[in-house]
Amino acid sequence: MADDLDELTAALPEGRVSTDPDVVDSYGRDQTTAVSPGKARCLVSARSTDEVVTTLRWASRHKVPVVPRGGGTSLAGGATAVDGCVILSLARMNAIRELDPADELAVAEAGVINADLDRAAAAHGLMYPPDPSSYEISTIGGNLATNAGGLRCVKYGVTRDAVLGLEVVLADGRVLRTGRRTIKGVAGYDLTSLFVGSEGTLGVITSATLRLRPRPAAPPVTLAASFPSFAAAARAVTAIVQARLQPSMLELLDRVTLRSLDEWKNLGFGDEVHALLIAQADSDDADRRAGIMQQLCAEHGALLADVSASEAESRQLLDIRRQAFFAAERLGNMLTEDVCVPRSRLADMIERIERAADRHGVLIATVAHAGDGNLHPVFVYDRGEQDVPAHVWAAADEVFRAAIELGGTLTGEHGVGIIKRRWLAMELGDDSMAVHHAIKNALDPAGIMNPGKAI
Repeated sequence: MADDLDELTAALPEGRVSTDPDVVDSYGRDQTTAVSPGKARCLVSARSTDEVVTTLRWASRHKVPVVPRGGGTSLAGGATAVDGCVILSLARMNAIRELDPADELAVAEAGVINADLDRAAAAHGLMYPPDPSSYEISTIGGNLATNAGGLRCVKYGVTRDAVLGLEVVLADGRVLRTGRRTIKGVAGYDLTSLFVGSEGTLGVITSATLRLRPRPAAPPVTLAASFPSFAAAARAVTAIVQARLQPSMLELLDRVTLRSLDEWKNLGFGDEVHALLIAQADSDDADRRAGIMQQLCAEHGALLADVSASEAESRQLLDIRRQAFFAAERLGNMLTEDVCVPRSRLADMIERIERAADRHGVLIATVAHAGDGNLHPVFVYDRGEQDVPAHVWAAADEVFRAAIELGGTLTGEHGVGIIKRRWLAMELGDDSMAVHHAIKNALDPAGIMNPGKAI
């Protein structure tokens, strides 16, 4: 096996392969603390598509598993090392190969940071809409692998909606180019959509042709409304959606999250506040739309509903939402989940989450991309526990089953990874699972691509 690794080291430029245990181990896990990583053989830090090709040809020849990774921000264990694998990091493939204002598109390598692409687009009056909360550290490749969403997806859609085409290296080293540069195109099967959300199990995405959008002419107007219950806030969300106001953001934070934020940042939420809605409008008449949202919140029982008076105030309100994960992290170890239900069942879902928390004695902090019905319940447990306790898994099981019963899904944007594989067949069914495995076997017959993940 050492000779095999010498072969890979010789085939790649100097410095690309590392076997230093400390370095390799530091790349062996993502942000999923509930999953213990395996022991990887080495780390490959690729800087070009050719180097990815070389790595996969070697891995295919020697039947070595490959775990691709970007920024390591996965919350489902999708970038966790498995025993004997090569960790293939694409973080140094970080070039924006092209940014075309006329056709409103960009060609970005997998290691480009999400926020960096958006900033580059902004110089041309454009924007890259998908903006997961980790946008300052997560990569385009990782966003593609999980079909990441974000705060603006209520108006602009998730990552898949921004992808025109991909460059993918298959398990045997072939380079596949999918899609096109045009907005329309139906020639052949939609292979682009097949790879988006595939979590590195079908191939390694090395670059993408991405659709940009015109940037709003003025900064968005932000509304913050507090409510005495999550159910009341959910009803306000429904009213806003039904009013066809097209908000660019509709985010909900529950009481546990607000308490954790308050203890950390002293934000001054009173005991009567059990939910906070943060909404934005970014259209030409954003002030008018924000005013209507403010009125609708008041009609549905808001304790307080204020519209931002400045761009700085908008950023401060947005920071509250972006800091929610880190506030919950201070409470203990976390199992961070990601279920999605029809928007009309949002209040029902939060009620089921609260019921599961009470029944199993688990602290659950929930935030939601409310405009999409996408909830992130965070199950908090003692830092002294090395593994997720049984009662936490029992509560998570109840939450997953509730989401499916309400017409929803196990994951809206984090992916299945390792965490949710045991529940996947419950959602997809036997026939769909068989089709998934047939596709996997066709593209990765040796099973080397991110084994044990997604399916």
